Amino acid sequence: MADTEQVDESTGATQDAKTERRAARLAKEIAGFAKAHGGTDGHIEYLGQRGARIVLVGADGGWGDLVAPTYAVAEQAVKKSGITVHEEFDGEFAARVRTGPYEWKRMAGLQLGSPSNT
Repeated sequence: MADTEQVDESTGATQDAKTERRAARLAKEIAGFAKAHGGTDGHIEYLGQRGARIVLVGADGGWGDLVAPTYAVAEQAVKKSGITVHEEFDGEFAARVRTGPYEWKRMAGLQLGSPSNT
C-alpha cells in the first residue's frame, strides 16, 4: 500500500504571512523608538521557548525592549527597521544606557529588601 499522506501547503503560506506581519509590526515599533530617541542600536537575545528579546538603546541613552515570538521574527524585524544590531551586549554598548531615578530606586529597593512589585 502506497504512502498517501497529504500535506496542506496553504497552512505554511498562512504561517509565513503571519510571521511577516509580526515582523513588520515590530519593525514599526522599532522605527518609532528610533525616531523618539534620535536613532537606535539593538541587540537580540534568545529567550528559549518564549522567543527573543530585542533590546533597543537610543542615541540619547533611552532604552527599551520588545519580545518577538521567535528569534527569526526578531531578526526579520531588526532587518526591516534598518537599525545596527550588536552581536553582544558588551560594556561599550551597555555604557550608552542611561538609567533614571526610577531604575536606581527599584534596584536599591530590591537589594534592601523592600516589598516586591507584585
